[in-house]
Amino acid sequence: MWPTTEKTIALLAQKQAGDDDAWNQLLDRHRKSLHRMIQLRLDRRIRQRVDVSDVLQDVLIEANRRIDRYLDNPIMDFHLWIRQIAKDRIIDAHRRHRVTKRRSVDREQAPVVRGRIDHSTVNLAAQLPDLDITPAAQAIRHEMALQTEAALELLPEIDKNIILMRHHEQLSNGEAAVALDVSEAAASMRYLRALKKLRSLMIPEEDYQERRLDNCDFRS
Repeated sequence: MWPTTEKTIALLAQKQAGDDDAWNQLLDRHRKSLHRMIQLRLDRRIRQRVDVSDVLQDVLIEANRRIDRYLDNPIMDFHLWIRQIAKDRIIDAHRRHRVTKRRSVDREQAPVVRGRIDHSTVNLAAQLPDLDITPAAQAIRHEMALQTEAALELLPEIDKNIILMRHHEQLSNGEAAVALDVSEAAASMRYLRALKKLRSLMIPEEDYQERRLDNCDFRS
């Protein structure tokens, strides 16, 4: 999801040398990834009031304001740094639109929208039952993806967060650990626990064990 590190490092070096065009290129390279991250994490009800592109623009403006400080002390990879700015802007949007009592989005009934399923969600849905995808199973992948999206919304924020990081943002375990400010072991454990919770919301434990046994018999 995020641009390659090598090109980013080169553009940062050019920016530090005073090349503003390199800075514009760097922001352009991260624009699509940031837009997707914001869209994934901004509450659906808030997206009825706040355009994702407006939040993205705020992120780019704030990144431009802070870049010199980052270059003086780059404590994390650039994509993790700029996604943290995006995360802060998302939190601000949630506070403004959910805390204000008069215009709280919690009082609004959001319409149910069935949009195009994200490819990452399809892959995650296929992984949860721990089964090979056979031609027959292809027919139910879309429905599983819909169920996965619904189950993600039921997870505690801490669990939803790590799954979005790993599957939709495609962060490595190490990158997720940096973003969460925890050890890699803690990030890995948090991810595994979140997957288990997600699976339990979609597949009862007894059904999951039965499927695994059936699949083992099939492979043998």
